[in-house]
Amino acid sequence: MLIRLYENNTNMKDVEKAVNILRDGGLAIYPTDTVYALGCDALNVRAVEKICKLKNINPAKTNLSIICHDFGNISEYAKVSNPIFKLMKKNLPGAFTFILNATNNLPKIYKNRKEVGIRVPDNNIIRTIVRELGNPILTTSIHDDDEIIEYSTDPELIYEKYRDVVDVVIDGGYGGVEPSTIVDCTGDEIEIVRQGKGIITE
Repeated sequence: MLIRLYENNTNMKDVEKAVNILRDGGLAIYPTDTVYALGCDALNVRAVEKICKLKNINPAKTNLSIICHDFGNISEYAKVSNPIFKLMKKNLPGAFTFILNATNNLPKIYKNRKEVGIRVPDNNIIRTIVRELGNPILTTSIHDDDEIIEYSTDPELIYEKYRDVVDVVIDGGYGGVEPSTIVDCTGDEIEIVRQGKGIITE
């Protein structure tokens, strides 16, 4: 299924279609404030396992990332100290993935690393979907980091390529080509693991 949504005028009936697919364990491709991404209901273990298989991800060796709707959402799934909360408050919503220590509210599949990447994209489409779903969305880019090609940015080409792999592609206009900036907040000092689109404000 292909659903067209607009960031400034989100049709809630179409949002609900996407939410129902995710709620039923379906896989979705959607826009963010960086690149188009692949995701599912982060609390649906079977759906998470499908994405790990599709992307050839070993959850024991890979940091898994989730999209949260807001800061209240984040504290359910990650441990956030006051200094890190202030840092995130200055920079989110935005093009960042913050690596934090996970809480016990995530399924066991996440806990092999005891860490979780947190995203709150500056994109109203995906944040609205997450809010209506009521759960975070496991998220991963649809391309390799060193392989930004046309099908990664054009939603119609994305749909042609992935229509038999995912349950819904959400067309939110052309996507970007620069990934999020990854900020590791699990140590004594923050560390920029990957400099991407986001420029951190401390």
